[in-house]
Amino acid sequence: MSEQQIKITLAQLNPTVGDVTGNAAKARAAREKAKADGADLVVLSELFVAGYPPEDLVLKPAFQSACRAAIEELARETADGGPAMLIGTPWVEDRKLYNACALLDGGRIAALRFKANLPNYGVFDEKRLFARGPASGPVTVRGVRIGVPICEDIWLEESEDYENVVECLAETGAEILIVPNGSPYARDKADLRLSIVVARVTESGLPLIYLNEMGGQDELIFDGASFALNADLSVAAQLPAFEENITTLTWRKTADGWRCNGQITPQLEGDKADYAACVLGLRDYVRKNGFPGVLLGVSGGIDSALCAAIAVDALGADKVRGVMLPFRYTAQVSLDDAAKLAAALGIRYEILPIADAVNGFETILAPVFKGLERDITEENLQARARGTLLMAISNKTGAMVVTTGNKSEMSVGYATLYGDMNGGFNPIKDIYKTEVFRLSSLRNEWKPDGALGPSGEVIPVNIIIRPPTAELRENQTDQDSLPPYEVLDAILERLVEREEPLATIIEAGFDRDVVTRVDRLLNIAEYKRRQAAPGVKVTRKNFGRDRRYPITNRFRDFGKALPAPDEKLVTRGSRASAEAFEG
Repeated sequence: MSEQQIKITLAQLNPTVGDVTGNAAKARAAREKAKADGADLVVLSELFVAGYPPEDLVLKPAFQSACRAAIEELARETADGGPAMLIGTPWVEDRKLYNACALLDGGRIAALRFKANLPNYGVFDEKRLFARGPASGPVTVRGVRIGVPICEDIWLEESEDYENVVECLAETGAEILIVPNGSPYARDKADLRLSIVVARVTESGLPLIYLNEMGGQDELIFDGASFALNADLSVAAQLPAFEENITTLTWRKTADGWRCNGQITPQLEGDKADYAACVLGLRDYVRKNGFPGVLLGVSGGIDSALCAAIAVDALGADKVRGVMLPFRYTAQVSLDDAAKLAAALGIRYEILPIADAVNGFETILAPVFKGLERDITEENLQARARGTLLMAISNKTGAMVVTTGNKSEMSVGYATLYGDMNGGFNPIKDIYKTEVFRLSSLRNEWKPDGALGPSGEVIPVNIIIRPPTAELRENQTDQDSLPPYEVLDAILERLVEREEPLATIIEAGFDRDVVTRVDRLLNIAEYKRRQAAPGVKVTRKNFGRDRRYPITNRFRDFGKALPAPDEKLVTRGSRASAEAFEG
């Protein structure tokens, strides 16, 4: 490094949880690239050697030891005089487990920094896993003092137990801030991250590098989209989203401090970002879990069509198999559209009529159902026959079944347990029906970089414009039993994402009976959602990691105006103070 510059390599990579050897190999390869670029330091994301989030795996002593051994081996390799490495790892010290970042340089572990502020909201659960680290000063790399706040350490919250790590670093002489992150994707998350970083740069007066993980881990998608800001808030560099990237940035010291002018990659936004997240989520779930491919029921409807397009973009047509499972209520137009979809995508496609299976079930059940009226039970036999056949093909071939229910259906229970809910992963689980229509139209005009499917119209337009139907009885449409999706989704977004009281939603202009009915369906479908396959998270609040309601739950919001709290009933001194617990 010359006196007035430092080269820092950002390794925005895709680790796999638990693959300590593979993750270390990725870090090693990134360091070789950094070395070739003449870098002084290579940076990897939060808990990189373990993969993020490791959940309770990180509590396993054998796993902790494997991570430490990998870090020690990487440290020994830095004796070659090449760049230093800043890498995230779990670390046990004084019998406490920390979310740590290790600086490896000169053949040793030159410094350790521990995450001070542990997130415990939404998808995060770190307070039960890690001990809280102290706010520490900067580390020194080639004479430059680098502050290393870890992810949540820059997401300031106004609370008594929050440690202002950035303030501490600025006061102890940091010159550049480098923040390793495991920040999951959610719609419009990029704007939120930027606002947080702007606030920290403004407060500290220091340039900041935000290095984020990339890749899918179960429901979570890490979009990468790493970036850096100069101290004057100008963008120093912007890495691409939804792809691995290794970029070396040259920082030069000026009279006003350190500054960089790197490449700025345009970012995906809105529906395009959501679609790319769905593709990445399915791709990594299938590949990281070792499935040879996927199969799905292709009904001629829009949900399965969008899932088929996502699957082909994620894995390639040769790894996707579509199966049409018609019954007497399946319209010819559905058969035609399903065949057109399969041809456009280039996937293997077959038709397996289910009449023998459904009729066989009805014959077996006839003595038990004698004297009872036909109802939804018989309709659901069709879905369950389809689910059984798809799972049989999966069992025989090893291919994973992709389940295709959207968030609107998952919300109100418009899905059949052990039927169309069968499957290993759902790429559109967090996508409302109105968004399914938008993403389908979008895919016919555009596909993300790196997508393996064909360009152009892959979802027949008739599938997009045709009224949705489960085809479980004659002339059935979804709107026979559900409000129009534009209304349903608007109500659900307020109930699920915003947690609005019914009275507020009704005051906004929605029909009281419709709102109360949707709320009731949302509540009673919780037991179904607990048995649903995992799926990609794209909204602020998905079912599973974010929204965890009890199945047994008697509370109901009846849409009445909320009573104001009566402060007169709170006895003086009834609020416990911190002093009351001392001693």
